[in-house]
Amino acid sequence: MMSTPLKGGGKATRSSCRSAGYSKVYTQRAPYHPDGVFMSFEGYNVEVRDRVKCISGVEGVPLSTQWGPQGYFYPIQIAQYGLSHYSKNLTEKPPHIEVYETAEEKDKTSRSVDWTVPKGCSLSTVSDKAKFTSVKQFVAPENTEGVSLQLGNTRDFIISFDLKFITNGSVSVVLETTEKNQLFTVHYVSNTQLIAFKDRDIYYGIGPRTSWSTLTRDLVTDLRKGVGLSNTKAVKQTKIMPKRVVRLIAKGRGFLDNVTISATAHMAAFFAASSWLVRNQDERGGWPIMVMRKLGEGFKSLDPGWYSAMAQGQAISTLVRAYLLTKDHVFLSSALRATAPYKLPSEQRGVKAVFMNRHDWYEEYPTSPSSFVLNGFMYSLIGLYDLKETAGEKLGKEARVLYERGMESLKAMLPLYDTGSGTIYDLRHFMLGTAPNLARWDYHTTHINQLQLLSTIDESPIFKEFVKRWKSYLRGGRAKHN
Repeated sequence: MMSTPLKGGGKATRSSCRSAGYSKVYTQRAPYHPDGVFMSFEGYNVEVRDRVKCISGVEGVPLSTQWGPQGYFYPIQIAQYGLSHYSKNLTEKPPHIEVYETAEEKDKTSRSVDWTVPKGCSLSTVSDKAKFTSVKQFVAPENTEGVSLQLGNTRDFIISFDLKFITNGSVSVVLETTEKNQLFTVHYVSNTQLIAFKDRDIYYGIGPRTSWSTLTRDLVTDLRKGVGLSNTKAVKQTKIMPKRVVRLIAKGRGFLDNVTISATAHMAAFFAASSWLVRNQDERGGWPIMVMRKLGEGFKSLDPGWYSAMAQGQAISTLVRAYLLTKDHVFLSSALRATAPYKLPSEQRGVKAVFMNRHDWYEEYPTSPSSFVLNGFMYSLIGLYDLKETAGEKLGKEARVLYERGMESLKAMLPLYDTGSGTIYDLRHFMLGTAPNLARWDYHTTHINQLQLLSTIDESPIFKEFVKRWKSYLRGGRAKHN
């Protein structure tokens, strides 16, 4: 069974990709750089994938149903969520941001802040010592309608606000939708329930939120994942879209500030992913994948808790970018710890395999026998490159050695993945003696995109030669026959 294009074939948003029936080969921009766009990830939209159950309200990152309907955090998907938003942030113009409430005097001049406070509720402006600013304090018992703020935005659908609860409570957003103009309400509740949907109400648990935090939510995604909620692996297809953000309703007791709506909030998504990676790295430097995975007939199953070199590499690429933006060493030291599994063989819960007793390889799936998946290996190398370039001579030494060994292996082994008319996904035909696992076109284009990137950071002619030949296969080119 071929692994799915959770990575390689991320749904590109350009129509040209779809019409060709496979992912697009992107023209490589200027030489790749660790603080730049990641490959072609500005064309990825991780959250729309039907194997993303929803974006967790507690963690702020996607929950995958790739290999199981119950949903689990999949480090590769989370890193890709971060890298795609980081790349979009560099390639799109900054969004328009509509400010609705900052609890400051000047609000009154810019727009009439339109709160409704029903009987039994109260709303006041208080000064908050921790934030050094004025905030809105609300008291709205559960049995009331809650205090509500008119929004009326028909243009943009990313809502953001600062929140601190004193008791249990909720902040709900009422949406007018394309579904016969019906109103749906998305409730963000101070519990830990993942997601629920009943009638026209969608619920996301956001955790207790008893200290200040910013909640940023994409209302299009939240509405569609709620309406499409299913107990199978795939989110149900739905045509529903929000047409207007009608109002925000707060219940319970707490404080609100900085209510805004914007077209995008890429950096909030990027930092949600980066912070998740820091919080969820284990003592061995890895991000364990907590579902069983069977790569195919003849391979032993990977039990929950396995590491993936691709996850390690893409996590490193994410963390390096967070470090370069913030200069916060928490991100860099997490990235440095993430090299540990690269040094351990698969049988010792690492990700290292050795091909023909001489070529070190970092396994996307550390199977027994080894599988040598090409695209995951190249992603693992890009992560090591980002780290060695960023950490400097001394701290980055280990990453440099691992990277150089891996690049030697890649140059030696690339010809094994060339069929003369396409590429091969892994080396199971050699390891198991079975038929080759041909890469479908979206993986073939991923291979090309990865080699294009590597050709800008390594002079070896082999990369440019393979890019040229592999591109020709997309146009029906074939190797000579005897």
